[in-house]
Amino acid sequence: MLVKVYEKNNDPAVMERVKDVLENGGIIIYPTDTMYAIGCHALKERAVEKICRLKGTDPKKNRLAIICYDLSEISRYARMDNASFKLMKKNLPGPFTFILEGSTKLPKIFRNRKEVGIRMPDHPVIREIAKALGAPIMTASIPYDSEDDPGYATDPGLIDEKWGDMVDMVIDGGEGSLKTSTVVDCTAADFEIVRQGCGTLEY
Repeated sequence: MLVKVYEKNNDPAVMERVKDVLENGGIIIYPTDTMYAIGCHALKERAVEKICRLKGTDPKKNRLAIICYDLSEISRYARMDNASFKLMKKNLPGPFTFILEGSTKLPKIFRNRKEVGIRMPDHPVIREIAKALGAPIMTASIPYDSEDDPGYATDPGLIDEKWGDMVDMVIDGGEGSLKTSTVVDCTAADFEIVRQGCGTLEY
């Protein structure tokens, strides 16, 4: 199901449909401030497991990530000290993934690893969805092989053509990009950039 949404003034009925899909354990593909991503309601463990199977991700070996609407929600699902709070406050929303210790409020599948990736994309569509859901969204970039036509990672119509049968909804938020987020490990005393993406970290 391909659903068109806009940066603002979306039909409340459309956003309610998106929310319903997530609340019922469905999987969606949606735009972010980097690549299009695949996600689900992060507290619906079976949906998270399905995404792991689709991506070929072993949650015991690979860190999972969530999108939170604001810093208050981040504080419920991850542990952060004053320094990491200040760092995130300065850089979010934006194209970053901050690695923090996850809290026990996340399902068991997240706790295979102590850490969780935290995203708060600077994109109005996914922020509106996250706010409406009132819960974190498990997130992962859509699988993309650099030898593929880049349109299958950036063009919502082609994304739907390739992945539409495997997910419950593809959200057309316009042309996407192949940019990646900057990954920052906040679990040690000294913050470490473990992947430099399109985000320039401000201290």
